[in-house]
Amino acid sequence: MHDLPTLLAHSKDLDLIVRHVLAGLGHGLHAGRERGAGVEFSEYRAYAPGDEWRRVDWKLLARNDRYYVREAERDSHVAVWFWLDASASMAETSYQAHAQGYSKLDYARVVLACLAAIAQRQGDAFGLMIASDGGIQMTPVARGPRQFQRVVARAQKAQARGSLPNAETLAAHLHFARAPSLLFCITDALDWPSAQSESLMRLRRMQHDVRILCLQTEAEKEANFARDRNYVDPEHPTRWVAWRDVDRQAYLANAQKHFSQVASDCRSADIPYWQSTIEESPASCLRSFLRQARR
Repeated sequence: MHDLPTLLAHSKDLDLIVRHVLAGLGHGLHAGRERGAGVEFSEYRAYAPGDEWRRVDWKLLARNDRYYVREAERDSHVAVWFWLDASASMAETSYQAHAQGYSKLDYARVVLACLAAIAQRQGDAFGLMIASDGGIQMTPVARGPRQFQRVVARAQKAQARGSLPNAETLAAHLHFARAPSLLFCITDALDWPSAQSESLMRLRRMQHDVRILCLQTEAEKEANFARDRNYVDPEHPTRWVAWRDVDRQAYLANAQKHFSQVASDCRSADIPYWQSTIEESPASCLRSFLRQARR
């Protein structure tokens, strides 16, 4: 088995990466899905890659020489939504040698795929929202391994472009808000406050369970940018900045102020919030993020 940094840098096989990251993770997305009482058998369906072996009906296999899994109706009807920020700033890549060329969006895809795999294993219905280039692409909620493949494929196709959608566009797509949901937002939170942050706060006020993972590169966190270069804001191409050593302290102070405000807003709204760099192991990031969400 390759080490995880090698997988992330060279593999396009998200299934392989997901299996590696989730090995021994031991976390679910939420509690309250007890097996036994209140969980009633619904139907059989053909086995598909990704199904848990313990759900295979071995007696039916002996009679029909085919694998079938048992589907059950659950007490809970909470849908899981994944909100992926694919605005232009998510294209920022790592400067570190082992992750060079690996972007915040690449890392977000891995985390999203792992969360979707957990949701699928728990039997949850889950869907995807991609915020990119001023619009929203939605994959409606569904259950099962085919839905997992569908969500992962659409996340893989997402490209970091443009800005986040405005309030009117977001309002037109938040129709799922009528039903209880668990929502994971993966973003770099650079555009905050924004229509996106206001929508997340509003969903939380409506009693949805909202959780936010904020991604940065190590260079963004520590201000370790290459010297004497001009940088452009990818979401506002007319804004150019010449980076000099004397700018580092001001940058760090502004970044500290910005992300402290993001964290404060989330605490006030009772939204679990976690920051990670894309150079961190996704397994470690997921473990910390899910643990934070249980506090």
